[in-house]
Amino acid sequence: MLTPDFDLLMMRRALDLARLGTGTARPNPLVGCVITHEGRIIGEGWHRQYGGPHAEVNAVAAVADPILLPHSRAYVTLEPCSHHGKTPPCADLLIEKGIPEVVVCNLDPNPLVAGRGLAKLREAGITVETGVLEHEGRWLNRRFFTFQEKKRPYVVLKWAETADGYLAGPYYQSVPISGDLARVAVHQWRAEEQAILVGTRTALHDNPHLTVRDWPGPNPTRIVIDKNLSLPPTHHLFNGQQPTVVYTYRERATKNNVGFVMLSEAEDLFPQIFNNLYQRNVQSVLVEGGPTVLNSLLKDGLWDEIRVLRSPKRLGGGVSAPKPGLSGLREHCQLSEDELFVYVNGANK
Repeated sequence: MLTPDFDLLMMRRALDLARLGTGTARPNPLVGCVITHEGRIIGEGWHRQYGGPHAEVNAVAAVADPILLPHSRAYVTLEPCSHHGKTPPCADLLIEKGIPEVVVCNLDPNPLVAGRGLAKLREAGITVETGVLEHEGRWLNRRFFTFQEKKRPYVVLKWAETADGYLAGPYYQSVPISGDLARVAVHQWRAEEQAILVGTRTALHDNPHLTVRDWPGPNPTRIVIDKNLSLPPTHHLFNGQQPTVVYTYRERATKNNVGFVMLSEAEDLFPQIFNNLYQRNVQSVLVEGGPTVLNSLLKDGLWDEIRVLRSPKRLGGGVSAPKPGLSGLREHCQLSEDELFVYVNGANK
Protein backbone atom coordinates (compact mmCIF):
# COMPACT_ATOMS: atom_id res chain seq x y z
CA MET A 1 0.00 0.00 0.00
CA LEU A 2 1.32 3.45 -0.92
CA THR A 3 2.04 5.86 1.93
CA PRO A 4 1.93 9.67 2.19
CA ASP A 5 5.73 9.63 2.36
CA PHE A 6 5.83 7.85 -1.00
CA ASP A 7 3.52 10.48 -2.48
CA LEU A 8 5.83 13.24 -1.21
CA LEU A 9 8.88 11.49 -2.64
CA MET A 10 7.28 11.09 -6.06
CA MET A 11 6.03 14.69 -6.14
CA ARG A 12 9.51 15.94 -5.23
CA ARG A 13 10.84 13.94 -8.16
CA ALA A 14 8.19 15.49 -10.41
CA LEU A 15 9.18 18.99 -9.20
CA ASP A 16 12.85 18.23 -9.89
CA LEU A 17 11.92 17.15 -13.41
CA ALA A 18 9.81 20.26 -13.94
CA ARG A 19 12.77 22.46 -13.04
CA LEU A 20 14.68 21.07 -16.06
CA GLY A 21 12.41 23.15 -18.32
CA THR A 22 13.68 26.45 -16.87
CA GLY A 23 14.34 28.93 -19.65
CA THR A 24 12.94 26.75 -22.44
CA ALA A 25 9.32 26.07 -21.42
CA ARG A 26 8.42 29.72 -20.89
CA PRO A 27 5.99 31.34 -21.10
CA ASN A 28 4.38 28.03 -20.20
CA PRO A 29 4.72 26.90 -16.58
CA LEU A 30 7.30 24.36 -15.43
CA VAL A 31 5.63 20.95 -15.21
CA GLY A 32 6.92 17.49 -14.34
CA CYS A 33 5.15 14.14 -14.31
CA VAL A 34 6.00 10.76 -12.74
CA ILE A 35 4.01 7.56 -13.37
CA THR A 36 4.30 4.68 -10.90
CA HIS A 37 3.09 1.09 -10.75
CA GLU A 38 3.11 -0.86 -7.48
CA GLY A 39 5.60 1.54 -5.90
CA ARG A 40 7.97 1.65 -8.88
CA ILE A 41 8.53 4.45 -11.39
CA ILE A 42 7.61 3.26 -14.88
CA GLY A 43 7.65 6.60 -16.72
CA GLU A 44 8.59 10.22 -16.19
CA GLY A 45 8.85 13.41 -18.21
CA TRP A 46 8.74 17.18 -18.14
CA HIS A 47 7.70 20.05 -20.39
CA ARG A 48 10.95 20.57 -22.26
CA GLN A 49 10.13 23.23 -24.82
CA TYR A 50 7.38 25.77 -25.40
CA GLY A 51 5.15 24.42 -28.15
CA GLY A 52 6.40 20.87 -27.57
CA PRO A 53 4.78 17.92 -25.78
CA HIS A 54 3.66 18.50 -22.21
CA ALA A 55 5.04 16.63 -19.21
CA GLU A 56 2.21 14.08 -19.15
CA VAL A 57 2.73 13.24 -22.83
CA ASN A 58 6.46 12.68 -22.33
CA ALA A 59 5.89 10.58 -19.20
CA VAL A 60 3.31 8.33 -20.89
CA ALA A 61 5.61 7.92 -23.90
CA ALA A 62 8.42 6.82 -21.57
CA VAL A 63 6.40 3.88 -20.21
CA ALA A 64 7.91 0.76 -21.75
CA ASP A 65 4.90 -1.45 -21.05
CA PRO A 66 1.66 0.54 -21.69
CA ILE A 67 -0.42 -2.37 -20.37
CA LEU A 68 0.54 -1.15 -16.88
CA LEU A 69 -1.04 2.28 -17.32
CA PRO A 70 -4.59 1.24 -16.28
CA HIS A 71 -3.06 0.07 -12.99
CA SER A 72 -0.80 3.07 -12.39
CA ARG A 73 -0.67 6.33 -10.46
CA ALA A 74 0.40 9.65 -12.04
CA TYR A 75 2.01 12.52 -10.15
CA VAL A 76 1.77 15.89 -11.91
CA THR A 77 3.08 19.21 -10.56
CA LEU A 78 0.31 21.27 -12.19
CA GLU A 79 -3.31 20.50 -13.00
CA PRO A 80 -3.48 18.73 -16.39
CA CYS A 81 -4.73 21.09 -19.08
CA SER A 82 -8.25 20.66 -20.41
CA HIS A 83 -8.10 22.87 -23.50
CA HIS A 84 -6.60 22.70 -26.96
CA GLY A 85 -3.59 25.00 -27.24
CA LYS A 86 -0.42 24.17 -29.14
CA THR A 87 -0.99 20.58 -27.98
CA PRO A 88 -4.11 18.47 -27.18
CA PRO A 89 -5.50 18.42 -23.61
CA CYS A 90 -3.41 16.34 -21.19
CA ALA A 91 -6.48 15.50 -19.14
CA ASP A 92 -7.87 13.71 -22.19
CA LEU A 93 -4.63 11.74 -22.57
CA LEU A 94 -4.72 10.49 -18.97
CA ILE A 95 -8.35 9.46 -19.44
CA GLU A 96 -7.61 7.75 -22.76
CA LYS A 97 -4.76 5.73 -21.21
CA GLY A 98 -7.01 4.60 -18.36
CA ILE A 99 -4.78 5.90 -15.55
CA PRO A 100 -7.01 5.48 -12.47
CA GLU A 101 -5.25 7.77 -9.94
CA VAL A 102 -3.76 11.24 -10.38
CA VAL A 103 -1.97 13.26 -7.70
CA VAL A 104 -1.60 17.01 -8.38
CA CYS A 105 0.63 19.57 -6.69
CA ASN A 106 -1.01 22.85 -7.79
CA LEU A 107 -4.24 23.90 -9.44
CA ASP A 108 -3.74 25.88 -12.64
CA PRO A 109 -4.74 29.58 -12.21
CA ASN A 110 -5.01 30.06 -15.99
CA PRO A 111 -8.70 30.81 -16.72
CA LEU A 112 -8.52 28.36 -19.63
CA VAL A 113 -7.94 25.56 -17.10
CA ALA A 114 -8.81 26.70 -13.53
CA GLY A 115 -10.26 23.45 -12.22
CA ARG A 116 -11.65 22.18 -15.51
CA GLY A 117 -8.85 19.66 -15.90
CA LEU A 118 -9.54 18.10 -12.51
CA ALA A 119 -13.29 18.13 -13.13
CA LYS A 120 -12.78 16.29 -16.41
CA LEU A 121 -10.63 13.64 -14.68
CA ARG A 122 -13.16 13.12 -11.88
CA GLU A 123 -16.06 12.91 -14.32
CA ALA A 124 -14.17 10.08 -16.03
CA GLY A 125 -13.98 8.20 -12.70
CA ILE A 126 -10.34 8.99 -11.95
CA THR A 127 -9.39 9.43 -8.29
CA VAL A 128 -7.74 12.84 -7.90
CA GLU A 129 -5.70 14.12 -4.96
CA THR A 130 -4.50 17.74 -4.83
CA GLY A 131 -2.26 20.00 -2.75
CA VAL A 132 0.74 17.66 -2.35
CA LEU A 133 3.80 19.93 -1.83
CA GLU A 134 1.64 22.89 -2.85
CA HIS A 135 3.97 25.57 -1.43
CA GLU A 136 7.01 24.10 -3.16
CA GLY A 137 5.08 24.03 -6.42
CA ARG A 138 4.02 27.65 -6.11
CA TRP A 139 7.62 28.71 -5.49
CA LEU A 140 8.84 26.77 -8.52
CA ASN A 141 6.18 28.42 -10.72
CA ARG A 142 6.13 31.78 -8.92
CA ARG A 143 6.54 33.65 -12.21
CA PHE A 144 3.57 31.89 -13.77
CA PHE A 145 1.34 32.33 -10.70
CA THR A 146 2.20 36.03 -10.33
CA PHE A 147 1.52 36.64 -14.02
CA GLN A 148 -1.84 34.86 -13.91
CA GLU A 149 -3.04 36.20 -10.57
CA LYS A 150 -1.63 39.75 -10.50
CA LYS A 151 -1.70 40.43 -14.24
CA ARG A 152 1.90 41.63 -14.30
CA PRO A 153 5.38 40.09 -14.57
CA TYR A 154 7.22 38.62 -11.61
CA VAL A 155 9.77 41.30 -10.66
CA VAL A 156 13.27 40.41 -9.43
CA LEU A 157 15.49 43.28 -8.24
CA LYS A 158 19.22 42.64 -8.34
CA TRP A 159 22.18 44.71 -7.31
CA ALA A 160 25.78 44.29 -6.19
CA GLU A 161 27.09 46.42 -3.35
CA THR A 162 30.40 46.91 -1.58
CA ALA A 163 30.92 46.22 2.10
CA ASP A 164 30.55 49.96 2.76
CA GLY A 165 27.27 50.19 0.82
CA TYR A 166 28.09 51.53 -2.66
CA LEU A 167 27.13 50.20 -6.09
CA ALA A 168 29.01 52.60 -8.39
CA GLY A 169 31.74 55.20 -8.34
CA PRO A 170 31.20 58.88 -7.39
CA TYR A 171 30.00 59.89 -10.86
CA TYR A 172 28.09 56.67 -11.62
CA GLN A 173 31.13 55.19 -13.29
CA SER A 174 31.02 51.40 -13.42
CA VAL A 175 33.47 49.70 -11.07
CA PRO A 176 34.04 45.94 -10.61
CA ILE A 177 32.36 44.86 -7.39
CA SER A 178 31.49 41.15 -7.51
CA GLY A 179 33.81 38.22 -8.18
CA ASP A 180 33.81 35.61 -10.92
CA LEU A 181 31.36 33.18 -9.31
CA ALA A 182 28.84 35.95 -8.67
CA ARG A 183 29.11 37.01 -12.33
CA VAL A 184 28.28 33.45 -13.42
CA ALA A 185 25.26 33.48 -11.09
CA VAL A 186 24.02 36.74 -12.62
CA HIS A 187 24.22 35.27 -16.12
CA GLN A 188 22.29 32.22 -14.92
CA TRP A 189 19.60 34.57 -13.56
CA ARG A 190 19.45 36.36 -16.91
CA ALA A 191 18.83 33.03 -18.66
CA GLU A 192 16.03 32.22 -16.20
CA GLU A 193 14.05 35.45 -16.63
CA GLN A 194 12.11 36.46 -19.71
CA ALA A 195 13.20 40.10 -19.72
CA ILE A 196 15.89 42.30 -18.20
CA LEU A 197 15.36 45.99 -17.38
CA VAL A 198 17.69 48.97 -16.90
CA GLY A 199 17.16 52.70 -16.62
CA THR A 200 18.69 55.52 -18.64
CA ARG A 201 21.64 56.21 -16.36
CA THR A 202 22.73 52.56 -16.15
CA ALA A 203 22.43 52.19 -19.92
CA LEU A 204 24.39 55.41 -20.47
CA HIS A 205 27.28 54.80 -18.06
CA ASP A 206 27.64 51.01 -18.32
CA ASN A 207 26.72 50.53 -22.01
CA PRO A 208 25.65 46.94 -21.16
CA HIS A 209 24.88 44.10 -23.56
CA LEU A 210 22.36 42.51 -21.14
CA THR A 211 22.99 39.11 -22.71
CA VAL A 212 23.72 35.62 -21.36
CA ARG A 213 27.38 34.77 -21.85
CA ASP A 214 28.70 32.83 -18.85
CA TRP A 215 25.79 30.38 -18.62
CA PRO A 216 23.89 28.26 -21.18
CA GLY A 217 20.42 29.55 -21.92
CA PRO A 218 18.35 32.03 -23.92
CA ASN A 219 18.90 35.77 -23.89
CA PRO A 220 16.16 37.78 -22.19
CA THR A 221 14.27 40.53 -23.96
CA ARG A 222 16.03 43.82 -23.18
CA ILE A 223 13.91 46.54 -21.56
CA VAL A 224 15.22 50.11 -21.41
CA ILE A 225 13.68 53.20 -19.84
CA ASP A 226 14.70 56.23 -21.90
CA LYS A 227 12.05 58.88 -21.29
CA ASN A 228 13.53 61.51 -23.60
CA LEU A 229 15.37 59.23 -26.07
CA SER A 230 18.71 60.55 -24.91
CA LEU A 231 20.75 57.35 -25.23
CA PRO A 232 23.29 57.17 -28.09
CA PRO A 233 22.09 54.93 -30.93
CA THR A 234 25.58 53.39 -31.02
CA HIS A 235 25.10 51.73 -27.61
CA HIS A 236 25.00 47.93 -27.45
CA LEU A 237 21.32 47.95 -26.51
CA PHE A 238 20.44 49.16 -30.01
CA ASN A 239 22.53 46.66 -31.99
CA GLY A 240 19.45 44.65 -32.99
CA GLN A 241 20.97 41.35 -31.91
CA GLN A 242 18.01 40.55 -29.67
CA PRO A 243 14.53 41.99 -29.11
CA THR A 244 14.69 45.28 -27.23
CA VAL A 245 11.83 47.45 -25.98
CA VAL A 246 12.37 51.12 -25.10
CA TYR A 247 9.82 52.87 -22.87
CA THR A 248 9.75 56.57 -23.56
CA TYR A 249 7.67 59.76 -23.55
CA ARG A 250 8.64 60.45 -27.17
CA GLU A 251 7.30 58.81 -30.30
CA ARG A 252 9.62 56.79 -32.50
CA ALA A 253 9.07 53.96 -34.97
CA THR A 254 10.32 50.43 -34.43
CA LYS A 255 13.65 49.83 -36.14
CA ASN A 256 16.35 47.15 -36.21
CA ASN A 257 14.63 44.81 -33.70
CA VAL A 258 14.16 47.72 -31.29
CA GLY A 259 10.59 48.70 -30.42
CA PHE A 260 9.57 52.02 -28.84
CA VAL A 261 6.55 52.27 -26.56
CA MET A 262 5.31 55.76 -25.77
CA LEU A 263 3.97 56.15 -22.23
CA SER A 264 1.82 58.83 -20.64
CA GLU A 265 3.65 61.40 -18.52
CA ALA A 266 0.42 61.88 -16.55
CA GLU A 267 0.45 58.30 -15.21
CA ASP A 268 2.83 56.39 -12.95
CA LEU A 269 5.73 54.95 -14.91
CA PHE A 270 6.12 51.35 -13.73
CA PRO A 271 2.45 50.34 -13.67
CA GLN A 272 2.34 51.36 -17.34
CA ILE A 273 5.49 49.39 -18.13
CA PHE A 274 4.35 46.27 -16.30
CA ASN A 275 0.92 46.43 -17.90
CA ASN A 276 2.51 46.64 -21.34
CA LEU A 277 4.82 43.73 -20.55
CA TYR A 278 1.78 41.74 -19.40
CA GLN A 279 0.13 42.42 -22.75
CA ARG A 280 3.32 41.15 -24.40
CA ASN A 281 3.09 37.92 -22.37
CA VAL A 282 6.33 38.67 -20.52
CA GLN A 283 6.07 36.75 -17.25
CA SER A 284 9.22 37.85 -15.43
CA VAL A 285 11.66 40.76 -15.33
CA LEU A 286 15.15 40.94 -13.84
CA VAL A 287 15.83 44.56 -12.89
CA GLU A 288 19.52 45.47 -13.07
CA GLY A 289 18.93 49.20 -12.87
CA GLY A 290 20.62 51.84 -10.77
CA PRO A 291 19.41 53.44 -7.54
CA THR A 292 16.71 55.59 -9.17
CA VAL A 293 14.93 52.59 -10.71
CA LEU A 294 15.53 50.31 -7.72
CA ASN A 295 14.43 52.83 -5.09
CA SER A 296 11.29 53.69 -7.07
CA LEU A 297 10.23 50.05 -7.23
CA LEU A 298 11.11 49.52 -3.57
CA LYS A 299 9.14 52.60 -2.51
CA ASP A 300 6.03 51.42 -4.37
CA GLY A 301 6.40 47.80 -3.29
CA LEU A 302 6.48 46.72 -6.94
CA TRP A 303 8.83 43.78 -6.50
CA ASP A 304 8.58 40.10 -5.69
CA GLU A 305 12.17 39.05 -5.07
CA ILE A 306 15.44 40.82 -4.28
CA ARG A 307 18.93 39.40 -4.80
CA VAL A 308 21.77 41.37 -3.24
CA LEU A 309 25.40 40.44 -3.89
CA ARG A 310 27.59 41.90 -1.15
CA SER A 311 31.30 42.13 -1.82
CA PRO A 312 34.05 42.44 0.81
CA LYS A 313 35.51 45.29 -1.26
CA ARG A 314 35.22 48.90 -0.12
CA LEU A 315 34.95 52.02 -2.30
CA GLY A 316 35.06 54.71 0.37
CA GLY A 317 32.54 56.79 -1.58
CA GLY A 318 30.29 56.79 -4.60
CA VAL A 319 26.66 56.05 -5.43
CA SER A 320 24.89 54.47 -2.47
CA ALA A 321 23.11 51.15 -2.79
CA PRO A 322 19.45 50.98 -1.75
CA LYS A 323 18.90 50.59 1.99
CA PRO A 324 15.38 49.16 2.15
CA GLY A 325 15.59 47.58 5.62
CA LEU A 326 14.31 44.28 4.32
CA SER A 327 12.72 41.35 6.09
CA GLY A 328 11.63 38.12 4.44
CA LEU A 329 15.12 36.66 3.99
CA ARG A 330 14.75 33.39 2.08
CA GLU A 331 18.36 32.51 1.36
CA HIS A 332 21.83 33.54 2.49
CA CYS A 333 24.89 31.86 1.04
CA GLN A 334 28.49 32.44 0.06
CA LEU A 335 29.54 32.76 -3.60
CA SER A 336 33.31 32.58 -3.22
CA GLU A 337 34.28 35.95 -1.73
CA ASP A 338 30.77 37.44 -2.13
CA GLU A 339 27.62 36.94 -0.07
CA LEU A 340 24.21 36.44 -1.65
CA PHE A 341 21.07 37.58 0.14
CA VAL A 342 17.66 36.65 -1.33
CA TYR A 343 14.50 38.30 -0.04
CA VAL A 344 10.86 37.73 -0.93
CA ASN A 345 8.11 40.29 -0.68
CA GLY A 346 5.62 39.00 1.86
CA ALA A 347 3.13 41.70 0.85
CA ASN A 348 2.86 40.15 -2.63
CA LYS A 349 2.25 36.56 -1.55
